[in-house]
Amino acid sequence: MDRRTILKSLALLGAAAVIPFRKLAAFPSYSKRPYHQFKLGELELMVLADGHINLSPVQPNFPNGTEKAEKELLQKSFRSTDAVDLGMNILLVKKENDFILIDTGTGSGFGPSSGWLLQSMEDAGIKPENITHIIISHAHPDHIGGLVKAEKSVFPAATIHLSRIEHAFWMAAKQDFSKSKFQDKDLLAKFTAITQQTFKLLQSQLHLFEDKAEILGCIRMELAPGHTPGHCVTHIYSGNEQLVHIADLVHSDVLLFPHPEWGFNGDTDIELATKTRRRVMKALADSRTKAIGYHLPWPGLGHVRTNGNEFEWVAETYAFPA
Repeated sequence: MDRRTILKSLALLGAAAVIPFRKLAAFPSYSKRPYHQFKLGELELMVLADGHINLSPVQPNFPNGTEKAEKELLQKSFRSTDAVDLGMNILLVKKENDFILIDTGTGSGFGPSSGWLLQSMEDAGIKPENITHIIISHAHPDHIGGLVKAEKSVFPAATIHLSRIEHAFWMAAKQDFSKSKFQDKDLLAKFTAITQQTFKLLQSQLHLFEDKAEILGCIRMELAPGHTPGHCVTHIYSGNEQLVHIADLVHSDVLLFPHPEWGFNGDTDIELATKTRRRVMKALADSRTKAIGYHLPWPGLGHVRTNGNEFEWVAETYAFPA
């Protein structure tokens, strides 16, 4: 940079310094939801926001931990000790003419702080009828709530892919929650009834898959049970690039990466969920594969690494919004 350019730049900085502060305080009001776009090989990907769920108090949501240990770890990470805030990051994969959603958010079931998917899609220029495929990682209401509105399919043109094991569990006459630490059994019963109603309504759109199923030549499903019996992680690939959608493997980057054994209140089989959590985390750390978590801080992208006998989440950072 030459002397004249430097002096010109300094002059501009000087002019800016005398601008009254009140003129800088009128920030614009944004009405659009955020979305994050990136490429994976030949695939176009986008993370859409469905909002967030606030878990307060922290206990008993991570039942095998202690209130003291959890608060200490949250404080160490400069996080609130009053609540854990769960993001809901919905991944959209575009391959040629196919638009593939992974999970659909809460719909209207969890209040105004969530259920933003359709608005997020609209802001990104995507219509519900554009969606050709939906992958359901598991059938909890914050993942399938966006499938139905006013007893009608929200995505009528989509094939809905669901683990056969997951479907069989929820559609059975009785569900086994004996290995869960979820306290409100009446609420579990309500969740089950809503799930059954949803799957019955969408029966003609459902496609049940087995473990390691391949979908559209860019997705491979992997059974990762424990959170629910048919809970799956989704491997998205193109060329030599891969991204693993870990769904509800982890509900807190601060608490469950270093302590997978603390578990989550919503785990159907809390011990199996811990084993699966460790197995998948180790595989991700060993392979250095990028991952996205449904409930991790926006936009949920990053890597897992080992730290002694524990794990750490290394969030992906960006030099500019995209």
